[in-house]
Amino acid sequence: MKTFDKVYKIVHEIPKGKVTTYGEISKIIGFDPRVVGFALHANKDTANVPCHRVIKTNGKIADGYAFGGKHIQIEMLKKEGVEFLDEETVDLEKSLYKFNFLA
Repeated sequence: MKTFDKVYKIVHEIPKGKVTTYGEISKIIGFDPRVVGFALHANKDTANVPCHRVIKTNGKIADGYAFGGKHIQIEMLKKEGVEFLDEETVDLEKSLYKFNFLA
C-alpha cells in the first residue's frame, strides 16, 4: 500500500467528534508528520477521508488547511462536537481519538 493510501485509511477511521494529530498518524505509518500533511493536502475524497479531523500535536489548528482555511476547519470540528480550549486549540483530553489498531 502506498504511503498516502495508508494515511487515508487511518484518517477514514477517525469518528465525528474526535481528532487525531499529524504526529500520531506519523507514528503509525513510520513517516515524518509533514508527509501526513502532504497526503492530506492531496486528498481528493473528503467525504471518506475527513482530513479536517487531523490537527497539530499541540492541539492547534494548522494555518494551511487546504479546504477553505483554518476557520472552516474550526467550524467543521465544532459542528461535530469537538471541544476547544480557546479559539484555535482543541481540548485533546476530551477529543483525541485513540486508535485500537495498527496500520
